[in-house]
Amino acid sequence: MNPAIVHCLRAATQVPEQPAVADWWPRWSDGAARAPAPAEMAVLGGFDADRVGWAFASGYQAALHALLPVLPRDRIAAFCVTEDGGNRPRDIRTRFTPCPDGSLTIHGAKRWTTLGPAGSVLLVVGALPPEGPDERPRLKVARVDAKAPGVQLLPMPATRFVPEVPHARVQLDEVRVESGAVLPGDGYEACVKPFRSIEDLHVTLAVLAYLMREARQRGWPVAFAERVCGAMVLLAGLAGEAADAPAMHVALAGALALSHGLYDEAAALWAREGDTAAAQRWARDAALFAVGASARQQRTQRAWERLSA
Repeated sequence: MNPAIVHCLRAATQVPEQPAVADWWPRWSDGAARAPAPAEMAVLGGFDADRVGWAFASGYQAALHALLPVLPRDRIAAFCVTEDGGNRPRDIRTRFTPCPDGSLTIHGAKRWTTLGPAGSVLLVVGALPPEGPDERPRLKVARVDAKAPGVQLLPMPATRFVPEVPHARVQLDEVRVESGAVLPGDGYEACVKPFRSIEDLHVTLAVLAYLMREARQRGWPVAFAERVCGAMVLLAGLAGEAADAPAMHVALAGALALSHGLYDEAAALWAREGDTAAAQRWARDAALFAVGASARQQRTQRAWERLSA
């Protein structure tokens, strides 16, 4: 059994109130230092969270570490993809310009960067010039220090759900990075595209771990906790699978459907808690679970098509 999941079944359930990033981050960082793999980071972080917002943030950080294991565990990372036009390859206007000395300059702007105001490591998606007259720009991902000259992090308004988790608009004005800061491979195929599945998996793991702690602390039915545990074990097992495998996407769709059913059960259990702050937060934040539903459905459909080809 995954040790982090066992921890959720045995550990003390009292956690301190965490109204802001500064309250959540030290607990996540401490758990990440003890976790052997990103799935465990998500579970431990979710269990230590006092609300859905920090469970989400824990899963998001764990997902970035699953995507890029070399990320430091003591710094908040932020994936800078979305621009004013969207997050598809054709929407990316941020440009990487090679310099004679082998370095690059980055110019562009990102919006709705999760944890951007608190981030210290930015993973910026941009385009290198095309290699030929008939070629398209090549998307790449570069690691950028948030304090580098030319970087501005501009906080955006709080969202209507999980408002504690900050977002930022990131302005990059001729930001210089060394060539070694650019990650290998195609930025979209190697990072942006697989991250959607990796994020879904790790965020769900973290939210389920949060629900496990709440269920134990509040004396919710044991049968509910058992189903949460089963879904966590399933997701933790999928964490070791290739994120681009169609069979993995089909299994992930099933695991997410089971998890969303548990969210529905949890809503009824929260309703019994009365008008508490925790119950109010759950009702407010439940909209998070529907974000990306259409993209997940399309991903699963494509997976079935690939399996049937």
